[in-house]
Amino acid sequence: MIIYQASKEQFLDDVLSNSIHDKVQELYYGQTGKNAADSEIRAWRESLRFMGAVMNDDEIPSDAGICIEYMLPQSSKRIDFVISGKDEESKDFAVLIELKQWDKVEPTNKDGIVITRFQYGRTETAHPSYQAWSYAALLEGFNETVYEEDIKLKPCAYMHNYIDDGEITDTFYQEYLEKAPMFFKGDDEKVKLQKFIKQFVKYGDKSKIMFRIDAGKIRPSKKIADSLAKMLKGNQEFIMIDDQKVVYETALALAQRSSKNNKSVLIVEGGPGTGKTVVAINLLSALTSKGLLTQYVSKNAAPRTVYESKLTGMFKKSEISNFFSGSGSFINVENNIFDMLLVDEAHRLNAKSGIFKNLGENQIKEIIQASRSSVFFLDEDQRVTFDDIGSKQEIKKWAMSEGAEVYELKLESQFRCNGSDGYLAWLDNMLQIRETANFNLEDTNYDFKVFDNPAELRDLIFEKDKLENVQSRMVAGYCWDWVSKKDSTSADIEFPEYYFKMKWNLQSDGNLWIINDESISEIGCIHTSQGLEVDYVGVIIGPDLIVRDGKVITVPEARARTDKSLNGYKKMLKENEKEATRRADLIIKNTYRTLMTRGMKGCYIYCTDQETGEYFKNKIAKEL
Repeated sequence: MIIYQASKEQFLDDVLSNSIHDKVQELYYGQTGKNAADSEIRAWRESLRFMGAVMNDDEIPSDAGICIEYMLPQSSKRIDFVISGKDEESKDFAVLIELKQWDKVEPTNKDGIVITRFQYGRTETAHPSYQAWSYAALLEGFNETVYEEDIKLKPCAYMHNYIDDGEITDTFYQEYLEKAPMFFKGDDEKVKLQKFIKQFVKYGDKSKIMFRIDAGKIRPSKKIADSLAKMLKGNQEFIMIDDQKVVYETALALAQRSSKNNKSVLIVEGGPGTGKTVVAINLLSALTSKGLLTQYVSKNAAPRTVYESKLTGMFKKSEISNFFSGSGSFINVENNIFDMLLVDEAHRLNAKSGIFKNLGENQIKEIIQASRSSVFFLDEDQRVTFDDIGSKQEIKKWAMSEGAEVYELKLESQFRCNGSDGYLAWLDNMLQIRETANFNLEDTNYDFKVFDNPAELRDLIFEKDKLENVQSRMVAGYCWDWVSKKDSTSADIEFPEYYFKMKWNLQSDGNLWIINDESISEIGCIHTSQGLEVDYVGVIIGPDLIVRDGKVITVPEARARTDKSLNGYKKMLKENEKEATRRADLIIKNTYRTLMTRGMKGCYIYCTDQETGEYFKNKIAKEL
């Protein structure tokens, strides 16, 4: 998505008339339906004035393309400024410029990380050269037009308020400075940036390079499970950007400096698709290669089982078992035996372990005790059973009791749901988990449809799954008993009036349901899909979530007898009706939020309740 697109000549006119920031602001609202933050408006007003001075060079062609705020595919991140055109050999080039207003920076000993002051104080953030390079690498990795038409991308950073004091250009950052040069405050630096641009943009952009890129086919997104073996062998399968890089380098540093007398706990909050698992697996690979005893931990067995199956034949069985562990495996483990434990989906942790939930004292406590350093990746809005205790407050409580120093970071870069923060905010609003300003889905690059017929939904999911490099699956709320578990001839979810009849995922598939080719004909649930992803997901919303007069109502009694997620609800209902109702409401809403964010490219739904279907349908587009 492009916010502002013009020729150099038009851009300079907008700068000279002092209207450029107003135009960008208006276009931003028109494209996203959201008002830009005050800090962003200030940045446009300041930085675009400096870029006007840079572009005011007769040797830069007047018909060069100017693009401001280009949104990267599969991400919520935007490239600040792009100049496009042809070089002296008539090859297509796009110069990508990361604009910064910073005037002071402190170096760190973390790769690609610096410290600068933002509104709320000193903060570790990606080095501008790393940021510019990673954005270019991301665009090259996802956009087929860039690859197939051999469009060259040249990233750089312009620090127009910064006088180079040797800190940000320290040799420690040399690798990224070479990939994306930096330019600073002053006329000499402005001339250097102009020369850099003119190396690659000698002639104008008559072929509309950025429009071609923006309209280009997006390459199939990599799935973590498919890339796992290469990652564990040290290959860089996913470029970590911005907050992901900060989390990765922070965890790496904590693992290397923590000890039994200096324990650390890092809490990383992030919604669906923000890269929690990508960072965790990259850390598992990096720390293992450094000889540090590390394990990937999850309460839910499905991700571990899928990952282990992907590694079979590439690693020894003993090696594979050493990579992964369940969250209940640390009851009788020696204290501080691990260098780092990476706890994914930490919101799913339980107090007790074992089949009967009668072992150990508390999984969070036991994990912290077992390792010198622990990282808890969590999204409290994905707690989906009464037993889930994973929360920031609970982790901090046990960390303090064990004398561990607590660090907190957030992941916000969105990579699932086609990088659409808007879809996630809209979904939270629709499920009435929290109120947001996202009242419709217009201007979001995400495929969302509501079906009146479950058979049509099923057929589309089947059709999508046949496409090359595309995986699609159906899931449902747990409102139907698993009768096929004992009687293989029976269907579990039936809608006779639509000639629809399907089974829950087969017991033989277990946690491998989501990757088995034949499983397209089965329906998964929260327990076999949480922590995993597909390209398109079809969700059947059962009678446990209905809408009446615009209010989302949850109905715990509509859950299947075989579902264990609400175990304890009836007992609590007698003891504390208000709390039982609150927790059940949260669990049911979180379940559908989680199911409806499994699809990287699209989500299609069928609601068993007609009024609920109409509610979603009416909120897709703006009301006339």
